[in-house]
Amino acid sequence: MNRRRFLCLSAAALAPLPGHAGTVTTWEGSGLGTSLSLRLVGTDPHRARQCFARVESEIARIQTLASLHRDSALTRLNRDGHLAWPSPDLIDLLTLAGQVHAATGGTFEPTVQPLWLALANGTDREKARALIGWDRIRLSPEGLRLDAGQALTLNGIAQGWAADRIADLLRAQGFTEALVDMGEIAALGESGWPARITGPDGTALAETRLTNRALATSSPRGTLVNGQPHILGPQGQPPLWQTVSVSAPRAAVADALSTAFCLMDRASIDAALARFPGTRIEALA
Repeated sequence: MNRRRFLCLSAAALAPLPGHAGTVTTWEGSGLGTSLSLRLVGTDPHRARQCFARVESEIARIQTLASLHRDSALTRLNRDGHLAWPSPDLIDLLTLAGQVHAATGGTFEPTVQPLWLALANGTDREKARALIGWDRIRLSPEGLRLDAGQALTLNGIAQGWAADRIADLLRAQGFTEALVDMGEIAALGESGWPARITGPDGTALAETRLTNRALATSSPRGTLVNGQPHILGPQGQPPLWQTVSVSAPRAAVADALSTAFCLMDRASIDAALARFPGTRIEALA
């Protein structure tokens, strides 16, 4: 999940809120395939430590659901082809993935994992491409089932979903000013957090201010797999954009859309945005 960590969102540009210097408490950690951070505004150290412990527990729980890098519900589903009585959270995440799949005309495609593995391992890509198809997934509260040979990746949505989960946890504890970075960004507060979006070469593309809003950025060539862009078109379509940044009320939506939009023309992007109120393009280059 570390495919865009270093390239598009300048973390240093996400500065503390004006007027709150000295009251920002910071946590840093790792997980979800990347480095993580959290900034809380206006809290005492004891309360911050309690919050950070809960955040670490929630990150660990998220990884037991959606990680491809350790034993998780996702890796067991991919290994066995089925998973009985999945967590309601995993059902919710997959349901959202299906909604983005539909809104993008199938461009956001979690079943692309066999193609990614074929590219990484140098095996038959056309055989792997034949396994792609979200419509072949059976999804219900009682169980998940894949067709033979299929596998899912949630790398295009899980970091954003994690940012949403942590933001919800903070709100439930009464925190109103915070910056959550789980590989994608969720900003809490009315004053706003300034953000500068840059391309893979460091070129500044846009500046924005996040007010109770999330931001996700994708760049296909930010990570290469055997020399090829890591964001793969399920029908073989190449990336049309070097960098796409999307803001939205929820980070999971921004994450998934920014991934898919790398492969879509502007008219198709605009049509997909209309399906998710409050979403907008922050950078397209």
